[in-house]
Amino acid sequence: MSGMTTKSFDAADDQRTPDKTKIEMVDLGTAKAARLTAQPGWKWSECIQPVVGGDSCQAHHVGVIVSGTMHVRHDDGTEGEATPGTAYVIEPGHDAWVVGDEPVVAYEFDSTTASKFASSS
Repeated sequence: MSGMTTKSFDAADDQRTPDKTKIEMVDLGTAKAARLTAQPGWKWSECIQPVVGGDSCQAHHVGVIVSGTMHVRHDDGTEGEATPGTAYVIEPGHDAWVVGDEPVVAYEFDSTTASKFASSS
């Protein structure tokens, strides 16, 4: 099967805007991708948890940070940071927050997470 599908995040198929968050999702047919913009002061447990519930983020994240710094703390106490140019996999069971005064812009490529993150459904 040949072909190419392209879409602009600036004309996203779906957009969600929880507190200090903008998520723009594009549906590419066989895959979904999302652009996440998290403002300074953003923290999953304060901005997303009220929308989705639960004790920690249960999404599986696969993506890349374009700008800003994201700190992640897993339920088991392990921690790490993702900075611009960093590709990442973040397993379920974590909290995360923006470090510093620069917004985090990240692109997510796990189709399930891209389509459902920060959604109450």
